Amino acid sequence: MVEPDLAAPVAALSGGRYLPGTQIEVFHERLSRAPIHSALFDFDGTLSLIREGWQQVMVPMMVAILAETPRGRNEREADLAALVRDFVDRLTGKQTIYQMVELAEQVRLRGGDPLPPLEYKRRYHDLLWQRIAHRVEGLRSGAIDPEQLRVPGAFGLLRGLKSRGVAMYLASGTDVTYVRDEADALGLTPFFDPAAGGGGIYGALDDPERFSKAMVIQQILRDHRLAGEELVAFGDGYVEIVNCKEAGGLAVGVASNEATREGIDEWKRTRLIHAGADVIIPDFREHAALVTWLFAE
Repeated sequence: MVEPDLAAPVAALSGGRYLPGTQIEVFHERLSRAPIHSALFDFDGTLSLIREGWQQVMVPMMVAILAETPRGRNEREADLAALVRDFVDRLTGKQTIYQMVELAEQVRLRGGDPLPPLEYKRRYHDLLWQRIAHRVEGLRSGAIDPEQLRVPGAFGLLRGLKSRGVAMYLASGTDVTYVRDEADALGLTPFFDPAAGGGGIYGALDDPERFSKAMVIQQILRDHRLAGEELVAFGDGYVEIVNCKEAGGLAVGVASNEATREGIDEWKRTRLIHAGADVIIPDFREHAALVTWLFAE
């Protein structure tokens, strides 16, 4: 899959139409009257805020590694940081291992002897855990209300879709073990439980060839014998949006501001428009209006 060119002009970038009285921005109208059968959700930034600020962990780690290489010692830290931010942003939404593969390549280009990408990923996870451990532990102990670490309105949307019989799938570029653990801490697991009509929770594996969001989408369409227009995907990254559109589905871009839990993240919005999102929302606070539009009620 080719990453959307964010420098390319997009006529709709200036804005779509807003559903009356809402912040729901529609770029492509839902023309099909086929009922929505299944929904695919990304996790981090779409439903969960547990990992908010992960870039502030990954980027400095990578800059420090590159600064230790033979050629990197002669580069300005600001230049290395710009390089790292570029490829981290470009690969966001894909499995974490791909960012580590690029890191290893950059080490090699600077005359260094890179570690295996899986080792870099392990280091990153250890550092990230130092940032988010208190969040997960607080959720488990009851010290933190799960609503504070869910994207606002997520529970309402999930309930609305479940009440209409939609089979919901969770697919993340984060390792599946962490996704399942964090989804459970946020109280989201029942919505995706196959025993209760959900489609399951999927995430990255050590072998990246064994999992991708595109593979999950194809499995959904195949298992249920669906046409593309019977699928809707929700995500804050380009991967799930592009994969959904390639399959003929309806794509809802979630341009969530993870730090403030309010308003639109303009960088995400731009990226989601380029990816082909049909609708862009800041969060799920207006889930009732969104569901009404999705189902033409």
